[in-house]
Amino acid sequence: MATPERVSLIVGGAALGALSFAAYQKLNQPKARPAAMVPVNNNRPPAPVSTPPSEQSVDARLNAKNILPFGVPTPPNDMVYRNAYVTSYNRRDRNPNWVAEHFTADSLKKTDGVDRGKSSFKEDDTIPPQFRARLNDYYKSGFDRGHMVPAADVKNSQLKMDETFYLTNIAPQVGDGFNRDYWAHVETFCRSLTKQFSNVYVFTGPLYLPHKESDGKFYVKYQVIGNPPNVAVPTHFYKVIMTESNGKYSSAAFVLPNQPIPDNTPLEAFKVPVDAVERGSGLTFFDRMGPAKANVPDLCKATKCQIVLSKFHQAKQNAAITA
Repeated sequence: MATPERVSLIVGGAALGALSFAAYQKLNQPKARPAAMVPVNNNRPPAPVSTPPSEQSVDARLNAKNILPFGVPTPPNDMVYRNAYVTSYNRRDRNPNWVAEHFTADSLKKTDGVDRGKSSFKEDDTIPPQFRARLNDYYKSGFDRGHMVPAADVKNSQLKMDETFYLTNIAPQVGDGFNRDYWAHVETFCRSLTKQFSNVYVFTGPLYLPHKESDGKFYVKYQVIGNPPNVAVPTHFYKVIMTESNGKYSSAAFVLPNQPIPDNTPLEAFKVPVDAVERGSGLTFFDRMGPAKANVPDLCKATKCQIVLSKFHQAKQNAAITA
């Protein structure tokens, strides 16, 4: 078992990116008022976050026809709907922005005949050719093709399992120590939540977070792989989780650096506020909950947020100790 000093060193190294980013975001954002302090007027709609078309200059909108005679540039994202998940794919980074899944104890049950060995990685032909991630992009890159929705979440259907191997559900991940180890433990933790909660909703995706350099300034720097290089290698990955049972919700968010993480690192070392992920990704989560979103209880107070090693990983760890 790791000593408190050892755990401190581990957290200070492996979790530094996630923790420093959360702190950086928190320091640079005004504190939001609690939802209970916001006055409610049921007879008046909430103030718009941007100027509505009716209040924009009529001349400016008409002039848009002169500025954009050939049309508006297409959005950089593609929505892809699968049986196993829904994803927003980023054409520039050739990675998903997010991948959403929902599972229950019943949906995680294995169906006879479903076999990961029958599945293979494949390019997604729903994406325009010039924006697709390619199988060759990962060849000899040094990175794993990391699942956002893991195949183990959909053992109830060969079709669904096959869908998890589309490259629109994949991003470059460090292999040993991360994708094949700690990240897999986090995925197991998510599945274990179905033992306590009726419904588990998970958003997973990449982040490209700022890092403080020696000059004291923050920079966003990440590797790009492929030939030509066009697939971004995320600096971090997030999981945003919402659970539900009997109409009661709880949530938590975790940000993990894309690097080897020792198995004895506490999962809560990577816990951050949901809004830290939102600011880092430019996304918002659970908006349909309205003001109630701000008061959703902490998942890690409703259950233990900790990883449990599989028999395979436990044996691997024991072998490393005795070697």
